[in-house]
Amino acid sequence: MQAYYDARETLPPDARERQLFERLPAALERARARAPAIARQLQEIDLAALDSRAALARVPVLRKSELLQAQHAAHMARTDGTGDAERQRVFGGFSTLGWGEARRVYASPGPIYEPEGPRPDYWGFARALHAAGVRSGMLVHNCFSYHFTPAGSMMETAAHALGCTVFPGGVGQTELQVRTMADLAPHAYTGTPSFLRIILEKADEMGVALPSLRRALFSGEAYPPSLQAWFRDRGIQGFQAYGSADLGMVAFETPAREGLVVNEDLILEIVRPGTGQPVPAGEVGELVVTTLNADYPLLRFGTGDLSALMPGVSPCGRTNLRIRGWLGRADQTTKVRGMFVHPEQIARVLDRHPEISRARLVVSGGAGHDIMTLHVETGGALDAAAVADTVREQTKLRALVEIVAAGSLPNDGRVIEDARHYD
Repeated sequence: MQAYYDARETLPPDARERQLFERLPAALERARARAPAIARQLQEIDLAALDSRAALARVPVLRKSELLQAQHAAHMARTDGTGDAERQRVFGGFSTLGWGEARRVYASPGPIYEPEGPRPDYWGFARALHAAGVRSGMLVHNCFSYHFTPAGSMMETAAHALGCTVFPGGVGQTELQVRTMADLAPHAYTGTPSFLRIILEKADEMGVALPSLRRALFSGEAYPPSLQAWFRDRGIQGFQAYGSADLGMVAFETPAREGLVVNEDLILEIVRPGTGQPVPAGEVGELVVTTLNADYPLLRFGTGDLSALMPGVSPCGRTNLRIRGWLGRADQTTKVRGMFVHPEQIARVLDRHPEISRARLVVSGGAGHDIMTLHVETGGALDAAAVADTVREQTKLRALVEIVAAGSLPNDGRVIEDARHYD
């Protein structure tokens, strides 16, 4: 079977980087002309100067909360239901599509509304299905929901792009899922790993064999090694893909089983939580993505998810960047003595004291007795009292400052740790 989905998967990394940044200005120029919110984000930005990751890093990160606020504000407006005004109202001005141009519209929690354009494999998951071994002429049993959120369509449009037939199983009705699989003999499953396990355990109870099912693409849940082994013992090779309704498919697992390979039509960065500053390779931080989707072109979109870049090239031969997968959430806002403390505030402390290489605010103590301690790594002399003053200035709270050995703070992306006990 063809090893790669297309030739781009094995491009030399420098050639891929050059192509991405050659495409970026044109994509943003179209977005600026048709998406008012993107036009506002690009004010005073020279698109031609966005020719490298260093240049891109100077653009402020767009948070999901800003999408939500823009859409809610726009929904209060009244329009004639056509053109630019309608795009502004429906998608908060972040999409170039309006009614009749978008094929479907979806709602994520918030709610935030996302468009689906008409092009094949709109969400980009065909590449992940291909890496999982799915090929033209196969039957895919799709157990993602087809309602409100786009997960069902993500997998269906990907399977169609590969030349597959899809059974829209959706969620629930486990016994009917088993009967249908027994009758139709699908080659592959798409959905959450937990639901496939439920289906297979129900099949065992019913005394029904499902020998045709040999491949699976999972998303939406963690896929730990123990579960991977459970499916492998049943003859099923399951792979995972990471994506979202805002960005489509971001990264996917390959037969190498070493991290997730980044999709080809986006620029991925890892930044320090609460900031837009890229972290050194290998350090855990927040995933920030710039997508070249002409219909919904998000620039430096902060996902709120934690991950880290992996060194080198995947043993499978795909040459794009790799991430370690989903490592938690970046939103670490914590309430201390009745005040919210945000990662952005700790980032501003580090900006004021560049001699600090890494920091972690630990909130300890018990009920009614909160203690804040800023643990810092530094390569030189540090005035701890001055740092404590900066923390108080930024948070309005007192904190202890403790200098720790270089490399002793965990590389887990956490800027604020809540270590309080309430016994």
